Amino acid sequence: MTLDDILRQKLADWQAAGRQTLTVSDQESGWTVELTADRADQVGCLVWEMTLRRAAPPAGDAPSLRDWAARIARRVTGLLEPLKVIEVDLPRGEALLRSDEPAHRGDDLFYYEVVLRGAREANVRRYHGARPPNARRKQVSFALTHEAIAKLAFDLTADK
Repeated sequence: MTLDDILRQKLADWQAAGRQTLTVSDQESGWTVELTADRADQVGCLVWEMTLRRAAPPAGDAPSLRDWAARIARRVTGLLEPLKVIEVDLPRGEALLRSDEPAHRGDDLFYYEVVLRGAREANVRRYHGARPPNARRKQVSFALTHEAIAKLAFDLTADK
């Protein structure tokens, strides 16, 4: 069973009211998903944050951070907006991806942010921001079905 299959199975049984975290590991791939949600039911979740961690660096021909970021930007299609690579900071071992075009609701902006750390961690969040002069941003929850969550996990962890 793959990570996305295990995750889909665990999500089907997970019920949450109030912020809770579901942790799902796949020993074969070495990936662990920590999904923090404000609410979870039989169809989907109101996701606060999704973090994927790899127990060890990939063996053999590991993709570079730049390649991993570019592959995620191409591959992730289950979010409201497509992602684009904003920055790859090789000395820090981090890459930043954001929604290519944030969603606009009046003066408010909504966008996804994915932070990659080395070849071992990916963190997904959604933010709400405003145009200047009130340009502060705050993290917000976002709704995804179980299928979309599993696909997102697959897209973030796929080696090719």
